[in-house]
Amino acid sequence: MIHIRNARDGEAELLSEIGLRAWQKAMALIGESDAMIDAARSAFRNFVENDWLTITVVEQNGQVAGWAAREGLDETISDFWIDPVFTRQGLGSALLERIETEIAERGFAKAAMQTHSGNSEAIGFFRKHGYSIHWLSVAYNPKLDRDVPSVGLTKQLVSDGGGYGQEF
Repeated sequence: MIHIRNARDGEAELLSEIGLRAWQKAMALIGESDAMIDAARSAFRNFVENDWLTITVVEQNGQVAGWAAREGLDETISDFWIDPVFTRQGLGSALLERIETEIAERGFAKAAMQTHSGNSEAIGFFRKHGYSIHWLSVAYNPKLDRDVPSVGLTKQLVSDGGGYGQEF
C-alpha cells in the first residue's frame, strides 16, 4: 500500500541515503558520480537536516521509498528521489500527484523542476506526466561545487482561464 506523508524530524539519515542512492543511479548513466560522491552525500545530509519541513515522503507497505521537496514552498520541485529498489511501482507517480496538488492548492498555476540534462530516466518520467522542457543551461551548482548542464521542465496545473479571442 502506498502512503504519502510529511517528513519527520530525525529522518535525515534515512532520507539522505535514499536521495544519495537515487542520485548515484542517475549519475551513473552520465559517468560522474564517483568524483562527486562525498560532496553529494554532504549536500543531501545538510538539506534534509535543515529543510525537512519542506519534504514529502512516499512509503510502500510502511517502508520509506522516496521523497520530494519544495525547498522554497513555491511551484518548484527542488528534489525528487525514489530509491532505485522501488522504481517502476507507481510510487513516483503517486508522490508527484501529491506534490502537484500541493502546488496548485498554494495558488500556483504551474509546477517546475530541473534535472541534469543527461538524466534521461527522470526527463522521461516527467514528460510522461505532462511536463515539457522549457530551457537548457549550464550553471554552477553550489551544492555540488561544479558546473552542471541542466534542463528545466514545467507543467501547467491550472488553466490560465483566458486568452486571445476567448469570450468571457
